[in-house]
Amino acid sequence: MRSHMACYLLVLLAAVTTGYPSRRAAVDLDATPRMTIADNELSDVRRFSSHALNYTTLLLEDEKGILYVGARGAIFALNSSNIADGSQREIRWEASLEKQTDCLQKGKNNKTECFNHIRLVQRLNDTHLYACGTYAFHRCARPSMPTGCAAVPLGGGQGECPYDPARGYTGLIVGGGMAGCPRARGYEFRSLPTDIRRHLHQRPLKTGRSPVHWLNDAEFVASVLVQESVRSPVGDDDKIYYFFMERAAEESASFDKSQVARVARVARVCKSDLGGMKILQRKWTSFMKARLVCYIPYYEVLKAVHTVDGGSWPSTIFYATFTLSAQWRSMEASAVCQYNISELQRAFEGPYMQYQDTTRKWTRYDGEVPDPRPGSCITNRSRKDGYRSSQDLPNRVLDFVKLHPLMFEEVKPAQGEPLLVKKNVLYTALAVDRALALDGQQYDVLFMGTGDGWLHKGVVIGSAVHIVEELQVFGTPQPVESLVISKGQRSVYVGAGSGVLQLPLSSCARYGSCYDCILARDPYCTWDGEGCRELDGAADRTRLTQDVQHGREGCRNGFAQAPPVQKNRTVLRGDDVLLPCEQRSNLARATWLVNGTAGLAAGRGHFRLGADGLLVTDALPEHSGEYGCYGEENGLRSPLAAYALTVLPEPPQQPAAPTAPLPPRTARQASPDMKFIYLAVITVLGGLCLVLSTVLLHVSCLQRRKGRYVLGAPSVELQTVSANCVGRGREAAEEELGREAGCLQIVPGEASPAASPAREAPPAPPPAPPPLPAEFTNGIAALPNVLRKMNGNSYMLLQQEEPSPSPLYASSFAEELSKILEKRKHTQLVDKLDESSV
Repeated sequence: MRSHMACYLLVLLAAVTTGYPSRRAAVDLDATPRMTIADNELSDVRRFSSHALNYTTLLLEDEKGILYVGARGAIFALNSSNIADGSQREIRWEASLEKQTDCLQKGKNNKTECFNHIRLVQRLNDTHLYACGTYAFHRCARPSMPTGCAAVPLGGGQGECPYDPARGYTGLIVGGGMAGCPRARGYEFRSLPTDIRRHLHQRPLKTGRSPVHWLNDAEFVASVLVQESVRSPVGDDDKIYYFFMERAAEESASFDKSQVARVARVARVCKSDLGGMKILQRKWTSFMKARLVCYIPYYEVLKAVHTVDGGSWPSTIFYATFTLSAQWRSMEASAVCQYNISELQRAFEGPYMQYQDTTRKWTRYDGEVPDPRPGSCITNRSRKDGYRSSQDLPNRVLDFVKLHPLMFEEVKPAQGEPLLVKKNVLYTALAVDRALALDGQQYDVLFMGTGDGWLHKGVVIGSAVHIVEELQVFGTPQPVESLVISKGQRSVYVGAGSGVLQLPLSSCARYGSCYDCILARDPYCTWDGEGCRELDGAADRTRLTQDVQHGREGCRNGFAQAPPVQKNRTVLRGDDVLLPCEQRSNLARATWLVNGTAGLAAGRGHFRLGADGLLVTDALPEHSGEYGCYGEENGLRSPLAAYALTVLPEPPQQPAAPTAPLPPRTARQASPDMKFIYLAVITVLGGLCLVLSTVLLHVSCLQRRKGRYVLGAPSVELQTVSANCVGRGREAAEEELGREAGCLQIVPGEASPAASPAREAPPAPPPAPPPLPAEFTNGIAALPNVLRKMNGNSYMLLQQEEPSPSPLYASSFAEELSKILEKRKHTQLVDKLDESSV
């Protein structure tokens, strides 16, 4: 870790000294979203989820009003105007149980990998879609799904899709298809972990492998077609651009030589490439690649790419999001860079690199370049020289292409620096919409999904991105996998593991004042004098106000914001009082004014300024007055809260009921009166205690006359049968029953009265006493207070003190016991062995 941090500091130092963009202030390198909207505050949100998982592949056909969603084991067709209306259609496409079993035997995870994950859904022709899935780590199955006629089988799709659902992958279908359903025709370009291939074509092509690997463990992110042939004066061809990550081969890719660096690349091929005649047969003759940099200190990981077409191919712009790789475990940051297509062309038209076998390094090639230029498409000049297709190219050109796929120049971002750098955020998905603002300019609005379920909405203004708001679209943190924008429905669709969401492009009603609407700098929203409204579709634009460029002009004539209702606060001297002031904007700074003029400084005297408001501690009467809270943002000050604070010097006197006037009493006279009251209360309490003690003593004496049982005295023995009577017979127990060291024997069966030991005949017994509460679970009446159940079937004998026999129990204990056992003879409880007779 120390070596990484030292390397990072060296990179920063080198960047500053060699031109790393440092023109911005430090605050601009960590953009803050203006507003934060939690998931329970979202409005007009529609959600779709079904039995499947991983809703990560989205295809929008805006003109048809359909959103196709590829999930795990299913493809859904949703109504793009309302994905939650329940009108979806579904195609089940799950891996068979046999394939899942084979996948498990290969050591794959049967919880995540051994399924058919849909990785590609594209329009094949007017009647069919084309889809590709992982199919539980087997060959990629690709069914054709009819949208108007019978399905046409397209084969097994062997090797057309990566098996691993977590592997980067992209696909693109270009070209036309025949109307109707006899057969499908088109150009289909896709990436695999090892190469770029063209299928569904009479001449399939792929990247070369030897003697120089054109791709090195590539992981693809996106692909796009740029139609450079449209109205081209040189007769150029359309080109397909691929964006991916791969292991770096050039020496300058990493400062840390102990780590194998992965770098971002952009590759280019010509759509009409047919491969070579003898050399590079069934291989691309136009493949070239260059490094893509964003200038966040190295180890850049390309996560998402979106293309914006400005109406003609020279105005094409690419937006890309980058994160720091796993080597920087102590840091987490993301960046957004913008690339013009002219920068890509400059890199592909620049010098090449070559691989030196002796040094095993890539270096710049300064030798002769053959003609026509290797890697270029067929143009009017090429046709004039007799090269009508790539199969007509000379061998020297094809040999050069085979050995020089890497370009020397890097593709740099526009203006040489990132548009946005955000710490503690990982951007995982990107979508861009171009909006026409009230000033007549077009602004690119970026929707960036994060790795924890948030969506950032930003607008590109000059060379920076202003983040309008951040939305928590998923309550459960999960990566946003895909984003698609519908201009027709004015919605953005968010795909993730748990489902699909449909959100409006803007929620202008969220801004309650002119200041709030202007400061948002949202190209979709404008102030019409009464509220913040959608700009799109507004009939009369003369009364509208918007300032995307600066975010501070237009709110005049007193309609900027209504003054807040003043609230009264009354406290006593020495109390603390909090004056709340809620600010929705994260960019605003709270300012407090007293009586409209004097400002309060934080941390001075009795005042404490915080995010929740103003805290006045140990308030004094001179703190009374009118307090106003204002939000200062971008040079504008808007009132947020108003209070009238009153600090009373002492508690207000309560009006007393009219009574007879009392003689004046001094402070010295009040003290003896209080002492007398205390003495009287103590005397009364002492008397009550004496009375209660006498009553308790009398009750105790009455109980002693009736008889008492002593537990723990010398005349009482506490013994269990299991401890002292194990192995003794019935006769021994009977002989020792009346002795001092007697014990209680539990004998199954019935007891005989003759078994009781002989004792002196006592006087006639009095009437039987009332029954005592039962203590056994077997239902028999409780024995006298000489037996207690202990731990299951053991019983404990409490010997009664002999000197004072109770009149209630004049008979001996043995006789009483015999009577009870005689009654026991007629009970029905002997069937349970654990309820033994005594």
